[in-house]
Amino acid sequence: MQQYRIGDPMPRVEDARLTTGKGTYIEDLNPLPNIHHAAILRSPYPHARIKSIRTEKAEQMPGVKGVVTGQTIAEWTKPFPVGVTAPVKYYALAVDKVRYVGEPVAVVVAKNRYLAEDALDAIEVEYEPLPAVVDIEKALAPDAPLLHPEVGSNIVNHRQFVYGDVDKAFGEADFVFRHKFHFPKYSATPVETYGVIAHYDASEDSYTIWANFHGPFTLQSVMAAALQVPSNKLRIVIPKDVGGSYGIKSGVYPYMVLMGAVAKKVGLPVKWIEDRQEHLMSSSSGTDRVTWIEAAVKKDGTVTALKMKMVDSVGAYVRAPEPACLYRTHSNSTGAYRIPNLAMETIAVVTNKCPTGLIRGYGGQQFYFPLERAMQMIAAQLGLDPAEVIRRNLIPSDQFPYRTPSGGIYDSGDYLAAFEKVLELVDYQEFRKRQAEARKQGRYLGIGLSCIVEPSGSNMGYITVALTPQERAKSLPKSGCAEGATVSIDPLGGIKVRISTTPTGQGHETVAAQIVGEVLGVDPRSVKVVAEMDTLTSPWSVASGSYSSRFAPIGSSAVYQAALKVRKKLLEIAAHLLQEPVDALQLADEQVFVRDNPQKQVSLRRLVGSAHWNPAGLPEGIEPGIHETAFYSVPSALPPDEHDLVNGSATYGFVADAVTVEVDAETGEVKILDYFTVHDAGKLLNPLIVDGQIMGGLVHGLGGAMFEELMYDSNGQFLTGSFMDYLCPTATEIPRVTIKHLETPSPLTPLGAKGLGEGNTMSAPGVIANAVADALAPLGIVVDSLPLTPNRIWLWMQEANAEQRQKEEELA
Repeated sequence: MQQYRIGDPMPRVEDARLTTGKGTYIEDLNPLPNIHHAAILRSPYPHARIKSIRTEKAEQMPGVKGVVTGQTIAEWTKPFPVGVTAPVKYYALAVDKVRYVGEPVAVVVAKNRYLAEDALDAIEVEYEPLPAVVDIEKALAPDAPLLHPEVGSNIVNHRQFVYGDVDKAFGEADFVFRHKFHFPKYSATPVETYGVIAHYDASEDSYTIWANFHGPFTLQSVMAAALQVPSNKLRIVIPKDVGGSYGIKSGVYPYMVLMGAVAKKVGLPVKWIEDRQEHLMSSSSGTDRVTWIEAAVKKDGTVTALKMKMVDSVGAYVRAPEPACLYRTHSNSTGAYRIPNLAMETIAVVTNKCPTGLIRGYGGQQFYFPLERAMQMIAAQLGLDPAEVIRRNLIPSDQFPYRTPSGGIYDSGDYLAAFEKVLELVDYQEFRKRQAEARKQGRYLGIGLSCIVEPSGSNMGYITVALTPQERAKSLPKSGCAEGATVSIDPLGGIKVRISTTPTGQGHETVAAQIVGEVLGVDPRSVKVVAEMDTLTSPWSVASGSYSSRFAPIGSSAVYQAALKVRKKLLEIAAHLLQEPVDALQLADEQVFVRDNPQKQVSLRRLVGSAHWNPAGLPEGIEPGIHETAFYSVPSALPPDEHDLVNGSATYGFVADAVTVEVDAETGEVKILDYFTVHDAGKLLNPLIVDGQIMGGLVHGLGGAMFEELMYDSNGQFLTGSFMDYLCPTATEIPRVTIKHLETPSPLTPLGAKGLGEGNTMSAPGVIANAVADALAPLGIVVDSLPLTPNRIWLWMQEANAEQRQKEEELA
């Protein structure tokens, strides 16, 4: 039988159950008898005062067990804690006002979902409409409609940072680049929408909540605070399988609190499953952002300083962990480039849109789109080749570990080698020749390049950069990226691993089994990995969860360390039985043997049996049983210092992309001819899973670049409430993709691994925009907003052609 080791392309153990319909999702769970079903009444208005809610008719309908409104929620819960000082009150139900289309207003509980939905129509709500604002720049205006008058404006977070001598760099620049970029609000569309089952135990004043929540478990304390119970009286259980998340299932937590309070009110366990329209309208999304960027540039294309003003719309409320989208890339705010001076202004504003939150590539796509566009635009304005400008600015390999101006510590890499590899794959110079010939024929071919740093394993301290050093000094310092895991062996030799990384399809079970199998010298397919997360029994930490590509650098390290503890114990027992020193022993093929005398051996089964069945025969100081837990965190994940320097991630990978496109001159449709991507994620734990994750991230980035946008009209009405209007890429839109790897192992993780799977979500919008801009360069079109839909490009082309005709007429 083939033995799989760390780094081998072992097929996923999860697939056997998933492909045979044996997965266990939130809808499959019925953990308690007499579960009733909830339906949510949502606001049709983007901004309105709630004058009255009449629920009597709904309460009298057959099968209805109760109706809960914002008044109950305000009495029984507290507003959610947020990481800013602005006094924004956010409850799980609207209390006095609604602030976005789709905001929950009331909940009906009935015997089944059909009766609950019917009863929604019987609830009578009287609204007083108010002016709305959805545009970021208009929300900044002093006379904009105020969402939260107690704040005094729509700005809920505002910080400024300066690293290095920015003014001197701009004063000495040969050229200053300036431009404004718009990034759209878009989301993720997992196969499985939000789902919650909630139970309140009055005898203990405690809650048990089952949900497809992916973490991070920083939000467990947020939920406990809202429900006004000690944290050990809020038990959260995540099912074995979650049908995708891509970050946005962290946003289910307000509904977990809501259903907990509803279950308490009606005295019954309650189940709520979100439908697709609800999901698009009111689950969560990434932020839309406006970025003003300036670069101080030497005549050879070397960038010596950056200035950035970034304004995010966080939607109607500051929903934790927001405004962290502004700060997730804080430590890597100069990207892959050796830029010594940096100034940033970060602003979060509220608008009459659905609140935002975690999403795959969190903050990366918003950040890299303007930065990578700027690099290509700088090259064009200086008459230089974009590839040469990138080469001159990339961080050299001999400077690793590299400290960024804002405090990031890039642990390892060879950025230039990866970039040269992608240029070789795309055959850069040959494509330029093809492009020149195509332009003679009136065809628009283009090539885009992009180089990004992919942070993974969030240091929880980065979020507190939203506060000033003085504000941070008043509270407990935040840092670290800890994850826990437990490895145990039962009396008959069965190996079990319990993880707390709440996988959402990434293959954590497979890789955990590979690690434990190699460390303990057993077939990894014999290792049972328990992926269900339970805050009552799992070895979790505040940082636990499925986000920030943290399994490879952090989660796998916890599994590895726990397995090493078990290995150490087994070897100590073996040394006692064999009367040999531990360092003379080797563990492999379910045996421990003397390295210089392999015939002298003892089976793994015998060692485990000794630990369980014969404690009296164990060596002194060795406890009975085999059950070891380990927690792992990277030592460099420290709190921000008094100068706002912070290393926001455990590790930093690298992605180099090259994309070729053709833009149809008649329709504006973009056809991606080839997509080449080179990744350096340190040691690859399972290449088969790695390439699948990269493809998933690339498709998500492709959606944001070319198709997806959660759109609102100027009055705040939601326009993309179904897949008829919110377009996602399908299999037919996926281009030809070539994936290659370099491996520069991280010196900070025991297996040398870094995270991946989000990199192309971050890089695709910028690299595709660069390719389209390059194709349309003869028309003088500037690409500074997304998505690149055929309609948008066609309008740009019509405007450019009209301007050209006008110039020709003026010359004539």
